[in-house]
Amino acid sequence: MNIKEKYEVAKKEYEKWGVDVDKVLENLKKVKISIHCWQGDDVAGFEVDKKELSGGIAATGNYPGKARNPEELRKDLDKALSLIPGKHKINLHAIYAETNGEVVERDEIKPEYFKNWVQWAKERGLGLDFNPTIFSHEKAKDGLTLSHPDKEIRDFWIRHSIASRKIGEYFGKELGQPCLTNLWIPDGYKDIPSDRFTPRKRLKESLEEIYKVKTDEKYNLDSVESKVFGIGAESYTVGSSEFYLNFASRNGVIPLMDTGHYHPTEVVSDKISAMLLFFDKIALHVSRPVRWDSDHVIVLDEELKEVAKEIVRNDAVDRVVIGLDFFDASINRIAAWTIGTRNMIKALLSAMLTPNDKLKKLQEEGNFTERLALMEEFKTYPMGDIWNYYCEINNVPAKEKWIDEVKQYENKELSKRK
Repeated sequence: MNIKEKYEVAKKEYEKWGVDVDKVLENLKKVKISIHCWQGDDVAGFEVDKKELSGGIAATGNYPGKARNPEELRKDLDKALSLIPGKHKINLHAIYAETNGEVVERDEIKPEYFKNWVQWAKERGLGLDFNPTIFSHEKAKDGLTLSHPDKEIRDFWIRHSIASRKIGEYFGKELGQPCLTNLWIPDGYKDIPSDRFTPRKRLKESLEEIYKVKTDEKYNLDSVESKVFGIGAESYTVGSSEFYLNFASRNGVIPLMDTGHYHPTEVVSDKISAMLLFFDKIALHVSRPVRWDSDHVIVLDEELKEVAKEIVRNDAVDRVVIGLDFFDASINRIAAWTIGTRNMIKALLSAMLTPNDKLKKLQEEGNFTERLALMEEFKTYPMGDIWNYYCEINNVPAKEKWIDEVKQYENKELSKRK
């Protein structure tokens, strides 16, 4: 049987449970994943006075062929996008500005330095998201930025964050879809602090200054991202989960949860429903922590599936901004983008193909035997045949055929980069 014939057979299996598979594929096509640009160059960026990677961030590995300039990065993204079904967004950091050889400090970045990204996105029907880059800088080397005791340093990062939000607003206006501008800082201490309160008070005041400057929510959405610890901030993180949850709630910004930014025994899937009860929108950075926030390429594991289930079965596809955040320098970078993004979409497809109303009803009735039995049986339903058909109708390679295209691109393009 060909892909279409297998799809028709598989579709009947799901239809027995009231799942409209054709409608599922229509809805899946509307979901935009925010694909992070920094997988393509190991979070190096294109600043003229390029800084050493710092702030507890590490891209490990030395696989050849990383992007060395904006043109190569966009070319690599084009290749990855040709292997990923659907229309999505690209997530940029401030360090990906193009300043035509001019040294521009981060508190002076302007929308015009991203016009090439906007034009590229327009031509492809993509959206753009954005992040101020509050790391890898001499004003972040001692581990504190927006919570620093030195007001001059705090003010520098406040100006940078405001400028970044204006760039996000510019993206939204130009591309006709809102940009999520997400703020994350590495602030913390390596050893036990003698004062946890004062740095958090300074961070709160800095954030209030940043968000006092209003942008149009039609074009720019603001989010803040917590973290439990980092390299060099093992004992204390200023921007903890509790801090940002309270700040977001009181100041009308979106809380962003990174799947690697919690204690190893915590899972983000369990937090989503709780957050949706109190916020109109939430945001995710989906990564794969291995023992720590190691930013491994996401695989189709149980936690990824649970994250997708929580989004889908709570009718929250339009309320959860899904972004990716991993950077593996030990494998082909186009393959990393492709594997991770396809897995995120597969997880959403699997969740949409699940008879969620039936399973909810069984739980409400206390029928835990049938609930567990059906949840286990659906793990081996023919979702793969639905996925292959979805790839085919979106004109991207089905199954493992995309690997050959990555190999060809590596031989033709990446192997020439020294």
